[in-house]
Amino acid sequence: MDSPLERGKFEYFGWVYHLGVNSIGHQYCHLRFLFIRGKYVAMYKRDPHEHPSIDPIRKGIIGPTLMVEELGRRKVNSGDLYVLRFYNRLDETKKGEIACATAGEVQGWIEAFDNAKQRAEYELSRRGGARDKLNMEDEIDLEGHRPRVRRYAQELKKLIRIGQGPETLLRQSSKVASRADGFGGDSGDAFESHQWKCVLTMGGIRIFEDISDCGNSKDVLAKSVGVIDATADTVFEVLLNTERQKRYEWDMLMCDLELVDSYDGHYDVVYGTYDPKYLSRWHSKQDFIFSRQWFRGQDGTYTILQVPALHMKKPQRSGYRRTKTNPSTWEIRNLNTPVASNCPKCLVTHTLEIQSASWHQWKNNKYSKFERSIPYALLCQVAGLKEYIAANPALHQEYATTIVDSKISDGSVSSSEYEDEVQDQFYDAIAGESSSDEESDDDEKPDQKGSIVKLKNVSWALSTLALKRTAASDLSKELDPLVTPIIIQLSDFHGSLHKCKDDNDTNCWATPSGKGFMIRGKNYLKDNHKVVGGDPLLRLIAVDWFTVNKSADRIALHPKCLVQSEVGKKLPFILVINLQVPAKPNYSLVLYYAADRPINKDSLLAKFVDGSDMFRDSRFKLIPSIVEGYWMVKRAVGTKACLLGKAVTCKYYRQDNFLEIDVDIGSSSVARGVIGLVLGYVTSLVVDLAILIEAKEETELPEYILGTVRLNRLKLESAVALEV
Repeated sequence: MDSPLERGKFEYFGWVYHLGVNSIGHQYCHLRFLFIRGKYVAMYKRDPHEHPSIDPIRKGIIGPTLMVEELGRRKVNSGDLYVLRFYNRLDETKKGEIACATAGEVQGWIEAFDNAKQRAEYELSRRGGARDKLNMEDEIDLEGHRPRVRRYAQELKKLIRIGQGPETLLRQSSKVASRADGFGGDSGDAFESHQWKCVLTMGGIRIFEDISDCGNSKDVLAKSVGVIDATADTVFEVLLNTERQKRYEWDMLMCDLELVDSYDGHYDVVYGTYDPKYLSRWHSKQDFIFSRQWFRGQDGTYTILQVPALHMKKPQRSGYRRTKTNPSTWEIRNLNTPVASNCPKCLVTHTLEIQSASWHQWKNNKYSKFERSIPYALLCQVAGLKEYIAANPALHQEYATTIVDSKISDGSVSSSEYEDEVQDQFYDAIAGESSSDEESDDDEKPDQKGSIVKLKNVSWALSTLALKRTAASDLSKELDPLVTPIIIQLSDFHGSLHKCKDDNDTNCWATPSGKGFMIRGKNYLKDNHKVVGGDPLLRLIAVDWFTVNKSADRIALHPKCLVQSEVGKKLPFILVINLQVPAKPNYSLVLYYAADRPINKDSLLAKFVDGSDMFRDSRFKLIPSIVEGYWMVKRAVGTKACLLGKAVTCKYYRQDNFLEIDVDIGSSSVARGVIGLVLGYVTSLVVDLAILIEAKEETELPEYILGTVRLNRLKLESAVALEV
């Protein structure tokens, strides 16, 4: 079977901002053209396609130990940029940063570097033996011979120009296709408990009410939904923009918004006032403070959480009555559209809590005062967004395309740049002090004043040249069919967290079936169809709930761990999932899954268990579902499958009859924010998790669920201290 990396070559290129500190300690932000071919990367002052003779100012290679972390938004020279940090996971002193104008471009570069890492590992595996494949991180020789990267630029004949000016990028039109994971077609991979009923349509939007808990709460959950002719990236940028004049054009409720503070790149605090026409004459002036927390899913969906907040910089204002905003969430999800149409669309959903008395009064009498209330105006914000974006095509002008001829000549990007003299890894190449040659941009921007960089909508492009595929051979069953299964008695295994006695039990775990999750079907690569999951392959035998002073790796080697017990050593195989939860103190939730037979050496599971970390990162998938709990926590966690190895740092340890996966949730600022929200409500939450190995080849389909767990209203204080 041909490897995907053997079937195709990838080139990524586009404009980014290089952030750093020069030799005298001054911060700089330079517009640079980044070019990735295979595992090699180069940085230029100009586009090498338009200036074939230009030499790169920085160059290096991308190795399997490169880690990419999204740091979120950062204020740079009076503008907002989205920052990516690069570092070596074996030596975090080797690091560097680049930035993009939009969050969508950030995701594109993350995928680019991920493909480059896979290329590096693939080439190493081709040169090394079986032992090298399993231990390549220890045996990488960055000073050794590096094979030439074949040239593919001359094959780019028909290209699409995206954007204007220095943002011009090239994209091969024949290779632009919909995402393989069914992007935009479905809303989640687990079933939700909400039951939405449409109660009104107006201005191109629909307003829904959640009737699943009708009459049992003093608040009603409502949402407005609309389709907007723009990408999710465009809508997200408009929503986060607090500029007064632009906000006036679509937001009829919030008069003036002011950014008070920002934290961690994905969280800020906003102050504002309400339009008086939505207030009574007794309270004609009201102000508010709310916090916004946002994150972008691996499928490109944005989620924004907005809750009332307090801030010392904004005390009570004379003449104004401080009020609490309605807790609300925004979800912005791209929809699949024909590539040829060049008309992006996204589904925008605004969900909020509304007092039930006024809501039901309005439902029964559409002319009630609710139409002039703040919640009603909030629901109408989707309609305002829809009309504003439709009336301003310049907002998504960068998506307009025209066909142009390739300007890439055989010498445009010389292959000599990627020969043996490239000795540095990428983070080494961009982390060093800026040379005087790079600091000076006068030759390329004579009209630039000072050191301020004019932020522009930088477009993103990918050109891929694919070769023919060959069909793979059929896979055998995941567990050895020739071995008689052993009988696993749960009473033989004990963890610090007990198994649930019934549905009303708390601070316990259970094993739900896979029927609450949607997984890839047999023909997923052809029709993107997902099916209801079946019973898990592995059996959950115990759960540990530990508190630790610092993140604890390799828990399976701890003498008190059940893996080291006599009964544990007799099991054919144990999968240990160590979810490291950042908090004060830190926690570890450890799940133990057992197989009743040895793993079939020809199975996908064997490939995962004994494969490389790169392969594991690209396949280790988790589907979350909040079965019971506060609706905003449900929105924050979502129900979409997540490739954990690409979202957070995962460490793998294979020994004897077990594989341990240490999942560092604190390695991602986005994950830290979500888990912080979850911990605040954990005693009232019922959480289901499903663990899978993602199927990417036709012969690996349909997917199956490795294991599931239900965590029923955990108590933080019940965690047992673990000495490491």
